[in-house]
Amino acid sequence: MPGTRRMLAALLGTVALAVAAACGGNDDAGEAAQGGSGGTLTVYSGREEEIVEPLFEMFEAETGIDVEVRFGDSAELAATIAEEGDASPADVFFAQDPGSLGAVEGAGLLAGLPEEILDRVDERYRDPDGHWIGTSGRARVVVYNTEQLSEDELPESILDFAGPEWAGRIGLPPTNASFQAFVTAMRLTEGDEATREWLEAIKANDPRLYESNTPTVEAVASGEIDVGFVNHYYLYIVKEEQPDAPIANHFLEGSDPGALVSVAGVAILDGAEHSEEAERFVDFLLSEEGQRFYAEEAAEAEFPLIEGVEPREGLPALEELQGPDIVLDELGPELEETLQMLSEVGFTT
Repeated sequence: MPGTRRMLAALLGTVALAVAAACGGNDDAGEAAQGGSGGTLTVYSGREEEIVEPLFEMFEAETGIDVEVRFGDSAELAATIAEEGDASPADVFFAQDPGSLGAVEGAGLLAGLPEEILDRVDERYRDPDGHWIGTSGRARVVVYNTEQLSEDELPESILDFAGPEWAGRIGLPPTNASFQAFVTAMRLTEGDEATREWLEAIKANDPRLYESNTPTVEAVASGEIDVGFVNHYYLYIVKEEQPDAPIANHFLEGSDPGALVSVAGVAILDGAEHSEEAERFVDFLLSEEGQRFYAEEAAEAEFPLIEGVEPREGLPALEELQGPDIVLDELGPELEETLQMLSEVGFTT
């Protein structure tokens, strides 16, 4: 698997060092009165601590399982797991994107998930081979400043932002995993030549580059730029701090590459020391309680993936979003070439 190792090495070189952290737990709810223990679990989480820590706390309170969490960038954690191999202390990999999960799967380090769990999520949002499963959905959007633009002034395709009329008006986060997944999806559907030409045209439009999605949306809100290429839920994060911010999401339609619907996801490590606890954690993430977290509590308002849990008010139904015709598991093996293209065009170093 030398190709996989090279990809993981490339990923490791493009991300910041992970920050380690830990969460404590309490006794099993069913055994607390007797002072019994609900077990322990080690999670490598590429999901940001401030976003998902409430989920870990909910799981601990419900099961009594003590959860130890190592937080970091998903790609960096994928590379770490590959380096640790069978000796990894991780039981679970909770990742921001399917590309990182696919990289670890390609290294042969993920266990198969039970069919009962896999069946809760549409095939579109899980690994065809059953090694990882989506836990929440995120759609690519064009966030725009409503004082500068009306929605009918926006192009119908992300490809049309290559026009010279958008010079100096665009912002994007080129080192962010979600942007890189979007470019990978474009490569898979439009081809490498067309994708490179689009990137070169966007670069010629002198876009503002940001470290991540949130600063991109904040720049749209302040009027620094007119539009930003981001995931849909960052608008909600900014709106929580700036309720009157003049911003709105433009969802692109059909199979446009700018309409990509991706997922955060979870996997159990093959040979996990605490496999039973790991399975209970995955089960919890895909329970009604775990899914309602995204619709009712989380600031970022991602899409729930199981039937019967509606998304946050104001969001379209997930089944209304089409996106490009790709298998999300393909994003991982293609990521190294996407990183190379972004570097060659001058978006990253």
